Amino acid sequence: MFASDAKPAPTELVKDVSEADFMSEVVEKSMTVPVIVDFWAPWCGPCRQLGPALEAAVTEARGKVVMAKVNVDENQAIAGQLRVQSIPTVYAFWQGQPVDGFQGALPGSELKKFVEKLAALAGDGGLAEAVAAAEAMLAEGAAEDAAETFAAILEEEPENPEAYGGLVRAHLALGDLDKADSLLAAVPAKIVSAGTVEGARAQLALIRQAAEAGPLTELSAAIEADPGNHQARLDYAKALYAAGRIEEAVEQLLDLFRRDRDWNDGAAKTQLFTIFDALKPNDPIVQKGRRRLSSMIFA
Repeated sequence: MFASDAKPAPTELVKDVSEADFMSEVVEKSMTVPVIVDFWAPWCGPCRQLGPALEAAVTEARGKVVMAKVNVDENQAIAGQLRVQSIPTVYAFWQGQPVDGFQGALPGSELKKFVEKLAALAGDGGLAEAVAAAEAMLAEGAAEDAAETFAAILEEEPENPEAYGGLVRAHLALGDLDKADSLLAAVPAKIVSAGTVEGARAQLALIRQAAEAGPLTELSAAIEADPGNHQARLDYAKALYAAGRIEEAVEQLLDLFRRDRDWNDGAAKTQLFTIFDALKPNDPIVQKGRRRLSSMIFA
């Protein structure tokens, strides 16, 4: 669960539980996080095989589930209440009730599925709320706080695309383009094409373009003198975006596409998509621009 910047230590995830603390460590704890209960005994060979493998799967889940180990020799009353007739026996508790379980040893792949299925019952452990909070920080100008929060989320879920894209955008807001660039170069393969990551990549590209944008007045004059000067119109659109006049930039690019969609390997369309990617999908500028571009493409 997302509660702090620190990763849960194995001792927090796997505990020896007795009759004295079974209620608090299993039943009550399962109200907030799924609990796997491993009934075992020191003399049980299959238990010694299953236990470490199950602990590894729980640790890999990074706090989305926890594990309680119950020695049946020392806690016969609990085993009797739950009708444990052979060991190893594993029960999964959620919301105070046993919801799943199995007997005997399972291969590692099956244990992983068992743990993942149980972890899914509790959702994402609050990560979505944490992402929303970080986005709010970023929108309010608290980019440093947002970066710290996004980084903490990634500590728990390294392949969270919303947090990864948010972390890149936070560093862009801080003006640290090199850090943003290095993050994008190291993005996990699983999320490299995620919309939030692509959006951050587009923002970085536009910021770098802005640093090279020419004077608006000179570019505007060049277009007035020669409306067919496609390079000047493309540069003018880039300069408009850099000045925060995004809708006007889109208008110029749509005009360029209308005049010659194939010019410079479709540069107008490419630049439009870069701007669309950098903005939110529900942004009115994006929605209007995509509709107009589509009407021209399929006209």
